[in-house]
Amino acid sequence: MVLRVTEAKSARGRRADYAALTRQAIIDTARTLFAAKGFFATTVEDIATGARVAPATVYAVGGGKHGLLRTLMDEWQNAPVIQATYEHIATLGDGETILRATASGTREVREQWGDVMRMMLATAPHDPRVAESLAAVTANYRQGMVLTAQRLAEIGALKPGVSVAAATDVLWFYFGYSSYFTLTDENGWSLAKAEKWLLAQASSALLP
Repeated sequence: MVLRVTEAKSARGRRADYAALTRQAIIDTARTLFAAKGFFATTVEDIATGARVAPATVYAVGGGKHGLLRTLMDEWQNAPVIQATYEHIATLGDGETILRATASGTREVREQWGDVMRMMLATAPHDPRVAESLAAVTANYRQGMVLTAQRLAEIGALKPGVSVAAATDVLWFYFGYSSYFTLTDENGWSLAKAEKWLLAQASSALLP
C-alpha cells in the first residue's frame, strides 16, 4: 500500500512538472513569435507548432494569444528588478544616487522586457483589449516615477520650485517608454550609453 501511494505521488509530480514545462514552452514560444512577427501576424497554430503542442493546448493552458500576452505583461510588471529598485531607492539619501538607481533599474527592465514593451506599444493602438492591459501596466510603471520623485522631495534633493508632480513628469520623459527606444532603436545607441545620457539629463533637470 505504501509503495502504491508513493508511486501515485511520483506520477502526480511528473505530471505537474510536465504541465509546468509545457506552459513555459508555450509562453516562451509566444514571446519569441510576437517579437519577431508581431501579435497580429502570429497565429495560435504558429505557437502550437513552436511549442510542439496541439492548438487546443495553447488555448487551454495559455488562454490563446490574448491570454499569453496578458501573462507576458504580468511577468514584465512583476519582474524582481522592479521591486528591488523601489526598495533600494527607499533607503537612499542622496539625489544623484536615487536617480542613478532609477536609471539602472529602468535599463535593466529594458534589457529583460524591451521586446514585450515594443510589441505592446505597437499592438495597443489596434486592439482595445491590449490597449486596456497596456494602460494598467503603464500606470504601474509611472507609479515608480512617483516613488522616485517623492523620495527626492523627502530628502530635499529637488531644485527649488520643482514639485513632486513636475518631477514625476520629468522622470517619465526621460525614463518612460519613448526616450530609451528613441536612443537605442533610432539612434543605434547601446542601452548603457542611453542610461548614462538619460541620467545626466534627468540630474540636470531635477537636482540643484
